Amino acid sequence: MERESMEFDVVIVGAGPAGLATACRLAQLAQEKQQELMICVVEKGSEVGAHILSGAVLETRALYELFPDWEDKGAPLTTKVSDDHIYLLKNEQKASKLPGFMVPKTMHNEGNYIVSMGNVCRWLAEQAEQLGVEIFPGFAAAELIVEENKVAGVLTGDMGVDAKGEHKDSYMPGMELRAKYTVFAEGCRGHLGKQLIEKFELDKGKSPQHYAIGFKEIWDVPAEQHQEGLVVHSAGWPLSEASGGGYLYHAENNQILVGLIVDLNYKNPYLSPFDEFQRLKHHPVYAQYLKGGKRVSYGARAISKGGFNSLPKMTFPGGLLLGCDAGTLNFAKIKGNHTAMKSGLLAAESLFEALGQDKKGEELTDFSRRFEDSWLYDELYRSRNFGPAIHKYGTFWGGAFNTLDQNWFGGKLPVNLKDEHPDHEQLLPKEQCQKISYAKPDGELSFDKLSSVFLSNTNHEEDQPCHLQLIDESVPIKVNLAKYDEPARLYCPAGVYEIIEEGDGPKLQINAQNCVHCKTCDIKDPTQNIRWVVPEGAGGPNYPNM
Repeated sequence: MERESMEFDVVIVGAGPAGLATACRLAQLAQEKQQELMICVVEKGSEVGAHILSGAVLETRALYELFPDWEDKGAPLTTKVSDDHIYLLKNEQKASKLPGFMVPKTMHNEGNYIVSMGNVCRWLAEQAEQLGVEIFPGFAAAELIVEENKVAGVLTGDMGVDAKGEHKDSYMPGMELRAKYTVFAEGCRGHLGKQLIEKFELDKGKSPQHYAIGFKEIWDVPAEQHQEGLVVHSAGWPLSEASGGGYLYHAENNQILVGLIVDLNYKNPYLSPFDEFQRLKHHPVYAQYLKGGKRVSYGARAISKGGFNSLPKMTFPGGLLLGCDAGTLNFAKIKGNHTAMKSGLLAAESLFEALGQDKKGEELTDFSRRFEDSWLYDELYRSRNFGPAIHKYGTFWGGAFNTLDQNWFGGKLPVNLKDEHPDHEQLLPKEQCQKISYAKPDGELSFDKLSSVFLSNTNHEEDQPCHLQLIDESVPIKVNLAKYDEPARLYCPAGVYEIIEEGDGPKLQINAQNCVHCKTCDIKDPTQNIRWVVPEGAGGPNYPNM
């Protein structure tokens, strides 16, 4: 079959906050100037929002810039933060509530909203379509189209290919989506963004990007345990061998959003981020709100947290790299949605100016100027020391440094801390580490991986090429099992990787159908032998309300 080709002014990969903000603002500018632009958003999820997972407490600064009348337009922001608690968990029973002066002001949430970012993105998609943007859900951007060293668009993935690479009766070749400019807003560790960074050396001279894995569950809880608008954050226990922290947000309708963020620079290969999260929910600070409730949703996603010093160059011939695909999250606030949206607003202005001058593929050098003149740059610069301080000094003293830096110096202490050690290089050999004993889940507060994946509504066509590719199939046993006891079994939050015994010895089994698209394996594998690529379009989780 011949491959179809469609031409656009701008193709945007990813219908998250960065991609949809770009689309909406670009369409607004075209409407204001009475110009016609062909704008397309391609989204690998079965629908907009299906792959969106975020805490989330949303800062509305960028939203106000995009839609000053967002309340009149019915944006799904209904739960304003009413109270804000931060705890230091000392052990499995004890905790200290920190007074405000001991907390970095970036962690204060007055005026913010507890939201489902999946629903916010669904609403943004509605606004975009009303402005004339075409949105194609269920189509995964699988390959770059590069011509004369310029990005000229993307190829969507073929449909109807079996596990051996043969065409099934249902085979349909992917489409060429060509554009004057292509915007990549795939979220953290986007597989095309990763290729672009390497091809155009966008991270040259930068600190390596750093990551965490974030978990989230939604619970229905008894009304008497619910305090709508309450935000709870914690540091300390159970993370004795990693940095990170927990959160618990009281949303509307007697629902609680609970999760744990675990930095992926940890050293012990026996650490299981999933099981650390299950332990967290047994602490009295958390259990008091969850006991007697019902868990209704589960998901996990990697988070780009390197911040200012790890930001790659965001422009290249033919396009832009935005939002968490570039790493614009402000980890000092544990927020990346408003920063992702702002990167999209800046991108739209650069794109509109270039298209008005009939440019096609020339590098958008003015985007860098717009970025450096924006509040986004200032915010990320002021938070540049946050992550490196935690990595360098630990949770307590790093937190103390950040409180001083943010509350007294406004993020402008005359020091520039950096972490130049990639996360995947941090694991120690198993002989140097102690095994960690995790209690069996009780089925009330803590659960196993498979029952959790069931709640993520994850589904993939079984007879398709595996989207978790091993560069060298011998490495998992010869290197990772021998040296680290194959940590993929533990860092994966979905039970994708298993060691099974066969007649001729152990073998790594990949249960790709379970994959929730968190990208942790692509990040944390110590030999960088696992390559995450997009599966057939619409595969993966189907988050209804995350």
